[in-house]
Order: sequence, then structure tokens, then C-alpha cells
Amino acid sequence: MLDPLIISYLCLGLISGLLGGMLGIGGGVIIVPALIFLFESSGQHASQQITLIAVATSMSCIVFTSASAAYAQYRADKVLWPIFKRMAPSFVLGSFCAGLLTPWVDASALRAIIGLFLLLVGVVMLADWKPQPGRKLPGLPASTGIGFFGGMTAGTAGIAGGNVIVPTLIYFNVPTHNATATSSAMGVPIALFGALSYALGFQQTGDNAASGTWMIGYIDLEPWLWITIAAILTAPVGVRIAHRLPSKVLKQAFGGLLLLVAARMVYGAYQLS
Repeated sequence: MLDPLIISYLCLGLISGLLGGMLGIGGGVIIVPALIFLFESSGQHASQQITLIAVATSMSCIVFTSASAAYAQYRADKVLWPIFKRMAPSFVLGSFCAGLLTPWVDASALRAIIGLFLLLVGVVMLADWKPQPGRKLPGLPASTGIGFFGGMTAGTAGIAGGNVIVPTLIYFNVPTHNATATSSAMGVPIALFGALSYALGFQQTGDNAASGTWMIGYIDLEPWLWITIAAILTAPVGVRIAHRLPSKVLKQAFGGLLLLVAARMVYGAYQLS
């Protein structure tokens, strides 16, 4: 019989893959708070390291979740490759830098930063705002700045950047379905280089070494394995569901999900402080 913790990881993978495929977010907004809860419940990591390990492990899971969703979006011909080529390099650089800097951030501050960011994005997505019709994507310098900030945010929060990419592209009048598809494609290199930078971290405490977990830097390999296996299966299903839903429904689902997760993260920060 499977260990209850492994079953939890599998369920988390199924849900994050489905939502990641639907919304182009990679699933990190689900994985990070869920892993924090599971790590706290199991006591397998030092309390001050839990948030950081959850973020790093989430980034490593998202590499494969985003790849599965991106392939499905590619087959549906929804990815806008000119936007990918313009913005992906700066997103990747920002994500890599975040993985090197985040270990130095206080745990409660890190949770608060992630929670408040997700809260802001959730409110924006739920609001029935419409971008000005003539607004278009900025030139290369501005796009690079947006990408680097977005990559830093993604790497700090343990997400694939969809929470930045999707609202940004919609703001510049990119259709919602194309925005989520392009976000899924960009999520692959963003998560890959973010995970790589976290894998280079070696500041684990003695508690982690004694826990018996298999670690690469700050990445916990046990949840990574089970979440990834399950998420790969459901991400293409989420993509197919998204293609059948109206854009407004996708935006509302995206916003509602972020508000729930943000509330949990801010509350967790309050508990740690």
C-alpha cells in the first residue's frame, strides 16, 4: 500500500497539472502552498527551510508540467512564437538570478511576498477590466525589463511565470487562449533555469540531512518524482478543457484560484512571524 504522503503528492500532481494546462501557469501556485502544508505536517524539513524547499521543488516539477502543456498547445497551434522569442531570454535570466538570491530571504518575508503578489494578480484578473484597443507589446528594451522582473518574481515564488506572463500579455491585447499557450511554452525554460539555480544551493541544515530525504541543493526529489509523474498526465487534459472554455471564464477561474492561494500564503507568513 502506498504511503499517504506519496498519495498526497500524486493528487497534488494531478490537480496542478490539470490547472496548469488550463491556465498556462505551470501549477506552481498550487504546488508551493500544498508542499508547505505537507512538509509542515510531516516534519521532514527544518521549519525555516520549508518555504525555500517548497519553492525549489515546485520549480523542478514545473519543468515537466509546462513541457507537457506546451506540447499540447504547440499541436493546437496556439503559441505565439515571436512573443516567445522576444521575452523568454529575459524571463529565464530573471528566474535563474532569483534562485541564487531567494535563499537569503527570511522565510516569513518570502511567504508574505509570494502571497501579496498572488493577491494582486488575482484581483486584477477578477476585475472586469479591458485593455485599451490600441495597446501593443512594447519594444525590445521594455519587453526585456518586464521579462527580467517577471522571471525574478517567478523564481522567487516557485512558479513558471504564468501569473506574470498571462496578465501581461492580456494587458497588451493578446487573446487569452494565445496568452495561456505562450505562457506554457515560456514556462519550460523559465522553470528549467530556475530549478537549476536552486539545485546549486547547498545551505541545507542538519535537520534536512537527518530527515532521510533525497536532496539536490534545495530540491526534494521524492515529491518532485510523484508530482511530476501525475502532472504530466493531466496537463494535456487541462489544455483541451481550456480550448473549450470562453476567455472570460478562464480569467475568472485564474483570478479566483490566486485569491485562495494568496490568502493561505499570507496567513502562513503571519504564523511564522
